[in-house]
Amino acid sequence: MLKKKILVIDDEKDFTDMVKLNLEMAGDFIVKAENKGTNGYSTAKKFKPDLILLDIMMPDMDGGDVLFKINGDEELRKVPIVFLTALVKPGEDEGIDNRISDRPALAKPISAERLIAYVKDIIR
Repeated sequence: MLKKKILVIDDEKDFTDMVKLNLEMAGDFIVKAENKGTNGYSTAKKFKPDLILLDIMMPDMDGGDVLFKINGDEELRKVPIVFLTALVKPGEDEGIDNRISDRPALAKPISAERLIAYVKDIIR
């Protein structure tokens, strides 16, 4: 089975390191982390991910702006994007109504088990 490529765009290096480690330990994923929102689009263009996990609040370029650039790209616009954000509190991210810019949103912090299960479900 081919491993799926996941791009994590978040300004918190400790968080992206943890997400990368946990997803790669699950065995099904190749994970690339990008810690600058301004580089998110170009990294996605080069990496060609199967899924993007995107923070909203970043100091240099917020996730909404990164999403806008990705949506404007013919090759990338169909890539599923899930917001991982502290704007949503744990417990508020249950159900299908929890969406930001028509994308699913998960609360930070998130357990490794929940994140892995969610990612596997999204990219089946």
